[in-house]
Amino acid sequence: MNSRDLILARVRRALSDVPRDDTPYEQAVDRDYVREHGNRSVEETVELLAENLADYRAIVHRCTTGELPGVLAGILAAHGSASVVVPPGLPPEWLSATDTARVEDSAVSTAYDLDEVDSVVTACALAIAETGTIVLDGGPDQGRRRITLVPDHHICVVRVPDQVVSSVPQAFELLDPARPLTWISGPSATSDIELDRVEGVHGPRTLEVVLVGGEGSI
Repeated sequence: MNSRDLILARVRRALSDVPRDDTPYEQAVDRDYVREHGNRSVEETVELLAENLADYRAIVHRCTTGELPGVLAGILAAHGSASVVVPPGLPPEWLSATDTARVEDSAVSTAYDLDEVDSVVTACALAIAETGTIVLDGGPDQGRRRITLVPDHHICVVRVPDQVVSSVPQAFELLDPARPLTWISGPSATSDIELDRVEGVHGPRTLEVVLVGGEGSI
């Protein structure tokens, strides 16, 4: 019996005395809570996302689709990146303006291998305006979770407004709970007992978010 089977067996035992006619899970909790705070336009929602990302010490860039390759090349150059991890499904045109060495997202790559890489570029599943949170779900343009946790510099591209929602409840409705979800609110950071902030402990020290829209970007 593996760990998964052991946990599920314990759950079944814990639920063994629940009556068959008990209230279904979907109806057991009153879910009439506020779904979002305020009544914002699309533009205001994107602006709130940018403000909260910056408040969490992420570096925010804005550009149009056509400007994206140049913006990504500029970010990598400014960071001094000699190598970048690239998920298999990342649109190739995104990095067409840079000659930074590509490192494939490979199952055989160890944490030590990834620690030698300067940056990683990914897309995202969603971005939540009210909390300034980026959500990754391991899709082809985001790659394995490890590539966004080990390298010290993460560049994440958010398509606006299509990938931006106002609130966490709205995000849950769109995300697949069976996927490996990673929720990112700013660069990795922690504080000791004296409240001295240290960044880069549990993930990238630097998070740069590119909000990219159409040719008439928001």
